[in-house]
Amino acid sequence: MPTTDPAALQQFKSEVALKFQLYNSLFTSLPFHRIEKTGILLSMLLHVCEEGYKMKKNPVQIMDEFFSMHTTYRNDQERTDLLFRFVQYVERQVVLFDALEDAAFSKVNDVGGQGSLKQLKGFLEQAGPDAVDNTEDDFCVRMVLTAHPTQFYPGSVLGIINDLSKALQQNNTTQVNTYLQQLGKTPFFKKQKPTPFDEAMSLIWYLDNVFYAAVGRILTYTSNELSPWLKSGKPLLQMGFWPGGDRDGNPFVTAETTLQVAATLRSSIVKCYYLDVRRLKRRLTFKETDQLLINLEKQLYNEVFSEGPKELLDAEDMIRQLKQIRDTLVYQHNGLFAGLVDNLIQKVNAFGLYYASLDVRQDSSVHTAVYKYLQQQSEHLPEGYEEMAMDQKLDVLAGMKPLSPEYIFEDKIHQDTIDSIRAISKIQEQNGESGAYRYIISQCNSAQSIMEVYGLFLLAGWNEKNLTIDIVPLFETIDDLNRAGKIMETLYQNSIYRNHLSARGNRQTIMLGFSDGTKDGGYLMANYSILHAKQSLTSISAKYNIDVLFFDGRGGPPARGGGKTHKFYASMGNDVSVKEIQLTVQGQTISSNFGTIEAAQYNMEQMLNAGLSSFLRSQKRPTLEPQQQNQFQQLAKDGFEAYIQLKEHPSFVEYLSHASALRFYAETNIGSRPAKRGTASRLNLKDLRAIPFVGAWSQLKQNVTGYYGVGTALQKAEQRGEWKQVKEMYQHSLFFKTLIDNCEMAMLKCYFPLTSHLADHPSYGEIWHMIYAEYELTRKYVFHLSGKNELMADYPVEQLSVQMRERIVLPLTTIQQFAITKVREMDGAVMPPTAENMKAAYEKLVMRCSFGIINAGRNSA
Repeated sequence: MPTTDPAALQQFKSEVALKFQLYNSLFTSLPFHRIEKTGILLSMLLHVCEEGYKMKKNPVQIMDEFFSMHTTYRNDQERTDLLFRFVQYVERQVVLFDALEDAAFSKVNDVGGQGSLKQLKGFLEQAGPDAVDNTEDDFCVRMVLTAHPTQFYPGSVLGIINDLSKALQQNNTTQVNTYLQQLGKTPFFKKQKPTPFDEAMSLIWYLDNVFYAAVGRILTYTSNELSPWLKSGKPLLQMGFWPGGDRDGNPFVTAETTLQVAATLRSSIVKCYYLDVRRLKRRLTFKETDQLLINLEKQLYNEVFSEGPKELLDAEDMIRQLKQIRDTLVYQHNGLFAGLVDNLIQKVNAFGLYYASLDVRQDSSVHTAVYKYLQQQSEHLPEGYEEMAMDQKLDVLAGMKPLSPEYIFEDKIHQDTIDSIRAISKIQEQNGESGAYRYIISQCNSAQSIMEVYGLFLLAGWNEKNLTIDIVPLFETIDDLNRAGKIMETLYQNSIYRNHLSARGNRQTIMLGFSDGTKDGGYLMANYSILHAKQSLTSISAKYNIDVLFFDGRGGPPARGGGKTHKFYASMGNDVSVKEIQLTVQGQTISSNFGTIEAAQYNMEQMLNAGLSSFLRSQKRPTLEPQQQNQFQQLAKDGFEAYIQLKEHPSFVEYLSHASALRFYAETNIGSRPAKRGTASRLNLKDLRAIPFVGAWSQLKQNVTGYYGVGTALQKAEQRGEWKQVKEMYQHSLFFKTLIDNCEMAMLKCYFPLTSHLADHPSYGEIWHMIYAEYELTRKYVFHLSGKNELMADYPVEQLSVQMRERIVLPLTTIQQFAITKVREMDGAVMPPTAENMKAAYEKLVMRCSFGIINAGRNSA
C-alpha cells in the first residue's frame, strides 16, 4: 500500500524539487572567486557524465572529454583545482537540498496521521479500555546517539542548515541568499581528525537544539492525552549516548574522556533548564510564583556559572519545586501557563541531570587479555584456569577480589579498562545512576565473555551487593546470533549472575548488531538470524522469568538495519519481546531523521506508535506464521549461499579495495575511530569495520550488502514451485514486506554504469559480473513480487528524493573514480616531487568526494 498520497508528492515537487532549481541558481551569483564559472562548468560536467555513461564510457574518458571540450585547462594542477571547486560546490548543493527537505517536512508528511500519537489516541479511544492488557508494565523507546564516522557536517554547518531551513520555510529570499553566502565561506573539511570529545560535542548540539524540545513536546502530549492507557512510572522516551564511552577498537577513548563527556552532558542539560526557567519568568509574573522561580533559577545558575562552592542539584527536588509552582497556577490562576511548567517537568523527568545515559562499550578480546595478563602474573586467577570447564570458569570470575588501588597494569588499554569501570562509579555519584549504568560487550561469543565483565567490576572495587550495572552482551556475527540463546541460558542457570539479575529487576538487555551480520552473512541471513535470535531469547528468558529487552545496533542504510525501522518494530508478534524499543541512531540518520524538531518529533512518534501498538494490544499472533517462518528460513539459506560464494571469491577484498574509496577511509578526518580493528597492515575482511565496508560499496554505487542473494533466493523459491507462498508472505507479512522495501531502497541507490569499465578487467571482471547479475536478478524478482516496474514505487516522495540526490552527486562519484584511477596509476612508481604532490592531491580529492557522496545519501553508511 502506498505510504504517500499524490498531494504529498506534489508538495515535494513544489516545495523541494522546484525550489532547489530556483535557489540553486543563486549560487552562480554569489560573490566568490570564480564561482559563476564553476557553477556553469559543473552543469556541463553533469551533462557530459549522463551522456558519457549512456555511451558506456568510463570515468577517465568522461573527465578527459569534459576537460578537452569545455575548458582550456591542460595541466593536472589546473584540472585538480577545478575539481576541488566542483566538490565544494556540490557539498553546498547537498546542504541546500537538505535544508529544503527539512523546511518542507510538515507539508510533505502527515504529522498527525498514520503512525502519529494522535492516530494512536484515536485508535485507543475507539477500542476502549479492554484493548489494553499491559497497563502496569513499563514501556519506553530509548534512542542511543552514536558518533560513527558517517556524519561529516561540522557544528558550524549544522547551525547554518538549521537557520537556512527556517528562512526557506518563510520564503525569505534575502536571508536565504545571506546564509548561502555564509555557507560558501564556511569550511566543510576537517583539517584535523576529531577527538572523541569533539564527536560528543557535535551530538550534544542535536540534544540541545532538537531532542530537548522534541522530547518535551511528546512527553507532555502523552502525559495529557494518553495517561488513561499508560501507567508507566518512567519516561516513554529516553536518550542514550556512545561518544566518550564507546572504546571498542578506539584507542583514543579513555576513562578521562568518559568522565569529561559525562560532566559536559550534565552541564549542558542544566544550561537548558536554566534557559527554560528564564523563559518561564517572562510569563509567570505572579507574586505567588515569583520567589519559587527565583530560587530555582539561582540553583541552576550556581551549577553552571558559579566558580565558588556549589550546592549539589537534585532532579527530584527540581520536580518537587516545579510541581509546587504548577499547583499554584492551577489553584490560584486558573491553570494559566501551567502547560509550560508541565513541559519542563517532563523534560526533567526524561533527562534528569545526565541528559543521556552514557554507555561504555569494549571488545571482549580486551577483557580476556586483562585476565590473561593477571594469570601470567599469578594473581587473582587459580592455577589451571585456562583448562577449567565453563561452569568452573564462571564461578571463578564471579568470585574475583578487588585489585589494590595502587595496582598498575603495564598495558595502557588494560589499565584503562579498569579505570573506565571506576569512572562509571564516579559518574553515578555525580549524575545519578542513570548517568552511566550499562556496559556493552562487543564480539560477545560465550557466557565467559559476560562473566569476565562481571569479574572486572569486582576487580575495580565494586561491591557485588550494590552492582548498579546492566551487563549487555552484543551478538553480531551469524554464528554468535545462532548461539545467543544457549549463551544466555547458561548465564540464567548461574546462581551468581541470576542473583545479579534479580537485583536489577529481573531484566536483561541484549544487543543485536545488524552491521556485522550483513557483512558476515548477507542481507537475508542477517535479518533472519536476528529475528530468530530474538525469538529464541524471548522464549528462553520467559522460561527463567526474565524480562528480555532488545537493543538493536542499527545504522543508516538497510544493509545496517536502517530504512523503515519503525515498520520492523510494528511487525513484531507475540514471539518477540517488545518491553522496550532500544536502538542506535547513527551518522546521517541523526541529521536526516532528527535534524529538526518537527522531523524528530514525527520520527519518534512513529517509533512510539509502532512499539505502543504492539505493547498495549498484546499481539495474539507470531511475527511470522510457521509456514512463513520456514519459507523465510529457506530464503535466508539460499541468499546466504549466494553471498558466501561472492565473499569467498579470491578477489573479493582486493576488488573492493581496488575499485572503491575503502583504502582512503582511515585517512579521512571524519571520526576518531580507526577504520578497522587490530593492527595488521594487510586489509582483512574480519578486522574491517562494517561502516567502511558498507560505505565503500555505497560510494561505489553497488550496495552489495543491501540486496545480494535476494534475487537468487527468490528465483530458487519459484523454481521449487513456492512462488505463491512467497507472494502471500509479501502481501500479508509486514516484516517481510518491509524487508523487501528496504532492499529496493538499497538498489535504487545503485548505478552500475559508473563501474561498467571493470566488466572487462582481467582480475576483477568476473566479480563485477557476479554483482551486476545478482542486482539484475533481484530487480527482476522484486518487480515480480510487487507487481510494480519501478523501485520504491510505494514511496514516491522518497523515490524522487533519492533520484534527485543521486543526480546531484553523479559528478562527485565520477570525479572520485577518476581520482582513484589516477592514484592507482601512480602507486609504486618512482616519481619526481611534482608528481608526488599530484598523487597527494588526487588522494585528497578521493576523500573530499566521500564527504559529499555520503552526506547526499543521508543513510548511505
